[in-house]
Amino acid sequence: MMSNAELHEQFSNRVKAHPAYKLSSGERVPSVTTITGILNKPALVKWANNLGLRGIDSTKYVDALAVIGTLAHDMILADLSGESVAGIASRADPATRDLAENCYLSFCAWRKQHDIRPISLEQSLVSERYRYGGRADMVAEIDGALELVDFKTGKGIYPEMFYQLAGYAPLLLENGIVDRPIERARILNIPRAETEIFLEKAKSSLRIEWQIFQKCLEIYNLVKEIEK
Repeated sequence: MMSNAELHEQFSNRVKAHPAYKLSSGERVPSVTTITGILNKPALVKWANNLGLRGIDSTKYVDALAVIGTLAHDMILADLSGESVAGIASRADPATRDLAENCYLSFCAWRKQHDIRPISLEQSLVSERYRYGGRADMVAEIDGALELVDFKTGKGIYPEMFYQLAGYAPLLLENGIVDRPIERARILNIPRAETEIFLEKAKSSLRIEWQIFQKCLEIYNLVKEIEK
């Protein structure tokens, strides 16, 4: 388990622009999110269409939501690593800060219900075996179980979110972040506004999700071969 000093250093490093994922040979490899990005996301398409019907530019809307989500994400990770949450929040405009703080307060309420001992926060990792990289939001001992946790801000929890977690799990073992397989994978969907609700879903096995992720990786690599 990492010390407070190590967690502090890890958090400080994550706010810097991280380099592209590369093998020890220097060859660039795709990220977990790039690999799962080849999948069609029907819910996202429907959501974007609904925005268009209301005269809302979906690109600008997504950008605004991304800023809120990033700020909330950073506040949560700051809290977990012992950093000043107030310092993180002060960098945004009041409207963005208020919505991000809603997310953070929901997280705090959830955290009080659990014994959480962080092991790794947003650590960039690469798999030499499978040839891809990624960084999971949090790996921690939660109520005595080894968990992989992803923080989301939005209105739902979708299957592809667990495909991403399945991609992160082998990175942790291969790089020695954990010494045994992940026992539980958890998605926390943290609300930004009163129109959204706190959602949580956990799984004790990502066996099928890992199979799906491997198929996505295979397709991604085949497409890249065609493009050469």
